[in-house]
Amino acid sequence: MLLNKNPLNMDSINLFCFGLGYTATHLKIFLPHMVGTSRMQKEGNILFEDTHSVEECLEKATHVLISIPPINGKDIVVGNYLKVLKNALNLKWVGYLSATSVYGDHQGKWVDETSTCCPTTKRAKDRLVIENQWLESDLPIHIFRLAGIYGKGRSVFERLQSKEIKRIDKPGHLFSRIHVEDIAHILKASILTPTPGEIFNIADDLPAESKELIEYACTLLKQDLPPLVPFEEAQLSEMAQEFYQDNKKVLNKKVKDFFGLELMYPTYKEGLLSLFNS
Repeated sequence: MLLNKNPLNMDSINLFCFGLGYTATHLKIFLPHMVGTSRMQKEGNILFEDTHSVEECLEKATHVLISIPPINGKDIVVGNYLKVLKNALNLKWVGYLSATSVYGDHQGKWVDETSTCCPTTKRAKDRLVIENQWLESDLPIHIFRLAGIYGKGRSVFERLQSKEIKRIDKPGHLFSRIHVEDIAHILKASILTPTPGEIFNIADDLPAESKELIEYACTLLKQDLPPLVPFEEAQLSEMAQEFYQDNKKVLNKKVKDFFGLELMYPTYKEGLLSLFNS
């Protein structure tokens, strides 16, 4: 939860989101003036391809958030709207949601924003290229490297209900995570206190093995544990295999120090308990 207070009036912020999805929509609780693009026509959203409507919104926008992942190795916002963004007279803040996968494999060691980025997957390599495109854009850009996102409707509980979940046994392989509400609070803090050109990790305080979350969730639900499967025998999707390819712990000290905040859910235990109680 935020500890510092900023006199900036939230009513004066006009946020436009490229990709008004799961993460970005959690900012609506703070921002009364918020609109964004969607892949499908929805009430209050506009289609990315509706160039005229997007440009009209960008003319009024004071803040812009980009949460669209790479498509065919490219950032479609850079390709379609970078010139428009550069001509936007009211723009004070631009945020790009990247991923901690850009660090690659660090053999279970801690990484911070100064650590070497050596991405191992094409998706992560594309992310890093796009980060640099935004950093070189001369816009008031802020890069946020997100750990694994979870929250209401998107957590281990839903996976347990599907009956398809397995506990993967790969001792010492750690993942960093972040509750979506903490992402929203950190983005709000950055919007209120712009620091153009900075890169921030957004992760909680306790990297953990994936099976630990499953075991804790089963304890809350008072249900039997799913089978424990050695990593070498697990039949994983390509994306799941990518997650297990890298091993690192993501440090969040910088984002806390810059904005004077503490996380609402500092570990997966607080986060899952809150979801369970709700």
